[in-house]
Amino acid sequence: MTNWIVSKKVLFGFVTVVAAVIVPATVFAQVEQPSQITIQGTGFFAKSSTNQSVSHDETNSGGLLVGYSYQFKPRLAVEGNYGFTLNTQNYDSPAARRSIETEVHEVMAGLMMRIPSKVRHVRPYVLGRSGVLIFNPTDKSASAPQRQTRMAFVYGGGADFDITAHFGLRAEYRGLIYKVPDFSVESLNLDKFSHLAQPSVGFFVRF
Repeated sequence: MTNWIVSKKVLFGFVTVVAAVIVPATVFAQVEQPSQITIQGTGFFAKSSTNQSVSHDETNSGGLLVGYSYQFKPRLAVEGNYGFTLNTQNYDSPAARRSIETEVHEVMAGLMMRIPSKVRHVRPYVLGRSGVLIFNPTDKSASAPQRQTRMAFVYGGGADFDITAHFGLRAEYRGLIYKVPDFSVESLNLDKFSHLAQPSVGFFVRF
């Protein structure tokens, strides 16, 4: 029941962010089929971090990334994304090693800029956005680490490959920069930033 409530809150937050950036953009719409929905399978590959007393790494994992974009200029669009994966956060210190299985929710919004291309039916782009990563431990006992939200900044790029006027494939790479989670446990605090590589492939629908 708790997971369902958390998922509803995350979904509501995602819809709110998307609406905030998309609704004002409709005033400037000048593009046929400006809306696009994407569904992508994605990988999550984070680098290790360490300080003088604690080191951190997380297991590589796969997940899902969905998004909605609105093209309000021939080269500019706004896009919101929701992503999800399940991995394990590992912490090593001289005293002990601790592993925390965690749901990771990704809620992002920002700009996407199309790059001119001479290749027909290929639409490359670069992106920049910000949002949050929500680390939600699967252990819900009272003594377990608590859910934590971290701000994240995203850069990346990719390309859409049009198969028909309304459907195609997407390949993308995103890099996320965020502070290593500590779940409000002082002994797990590294006070370090980490980088997450997020390659993905999927499909889109335009309308």
